Amino acid sequence: MSEAGGAVLVAIPTYNEAQSISKIIGRVRAAVPDAHVLVIDDGSPDGTGEIADRMAAVDNQVHVLHRTAKRGLGAAYVAGFRWALERGYGTVVEMDADGSHQPEELTRLLAALDHADLVLGSRYIPGGRVENWPRRREALSRGGNAYTRLLLGIELRDATGGYRAIRADALRSLDLDDVASQGYCFQVDLAWRAVRDGLRVVEVPITFVEREEGRSKMSGAIVREALWRVTQWGIRHRLGQMRSTVKSR
Repeated sequence: MSEAGGAVLVAIPTYNEAQSISKIIGRVRAAVPDAHVLVIDDGSPDGTGEIADRMAAVDNQVHVLHRTAKRGLGAAYVAGFRWALERGYGTVVEMDADGSHQPEELTRLLAALDHADLVLGSRYIPGGRVENWPRRREALSRGGNAYTRLLLGIELRDATGGYRAIRADALRSLDLDDVASQGYCFQVDLAWRAVRDGLRVVEVPITFVEREEGRSKMSGAIVREALWRVTQWGIRHRLGQMRSTVKSR
């Protein structure tokens, strides 16, 4: 085991989050003082990486992974996962940099890992909610989750959410080499891999708050990618079920 000693690492991908990154790091460190933070910056031209570097220089529980270009959320998280596993962290947390995920709720996700391999912060189970989100965005999110449940045959209410905690052993068991999906789709990809591999996946309620600063990274291309990939996965999944049924007869 490395110097991380099985600690919690909160991985925060960033691109142009200079307005919020120092606040979110401070809130994480206050909420869970033993946790480490890894900022995965994709060469933000607004100086996000430099702000994180200055914080890391005075706090040995803050780290920065610099990437040279914007390559997408999925690739950033996979890089962060590998960084964590190489250093012996016991738990990795996914969290957005814009304040939409409340660090003060992190203890609830970590506590649920006592009986799970992957814990999803869920907006759509009892106790979960969204604040200040346009109705169109919430409808899109709820519809995407319903579509995912229908095609993939999973019971998760919020497979697209980006606030989650996963055990390092579970990460090691997942094949991350062929992960190419981004945005919503990356989150669905990871959760579905965990379900298919028989890992224990649970949801805990969270409050999702629409960002107050900066610009959302959500785009039509990300939505289209999610729709296309989930459709592909769903068709393959249903065909596999049909073949298994035929063979068992």
